[in-house]
Amino acid sequence: MSEFSMPVVPRYAEVDQQGVVFNGHYLTWFDEACTGLLDHCGVAYPDLMAGGYDFQVVHSEIDFAAPVRWRDTVRVSAACTRVGTTSFTLAFAVRRGVADGSEQIAVRGENTYVVVSTEDWAKRPVPDFLRRALTRTGAP
Repeated sequence: MSEFSMPVVPRYAEVDQQGVVFNGHYLTWFDEACTGLLDHCGVAYPDLMAGGYDFQVVHSEIDFAAPVRWRDTVRVSAACTRVGTTSFTLAFAVRRGVADGSEQIAVRGENTYVVVSTEDWAKRPVPDFLRRALTRTGAP
């Protein structure tokens, strides 16, 4: 399945009193990576909405492994791990650069989304074009 990654520079306002990125900000980064993954797969979010579809987060998980600090070199990746009848799941990884030039996974996460109609916000089957985009292997 397609994977996407994007750089993030932790902003001062995202860091808490412990000197690390506050956990709630990871969900924002996941949301941005989700939109980036869709773009990467050829599905522009405004086009999805114009077609009468949207999606909502119905479940999130965040697992902390190591701290991310202000101005760290960070990359957030997103990949689709499951497409069901009305929902899909994306896995996320927050990687931070370390002194030797490698990356360390600092945070892992997962969001499950349910497709809804923009008309009545009721659950809908994953449309074929979105299913194809999310299950495509390699670059679009």
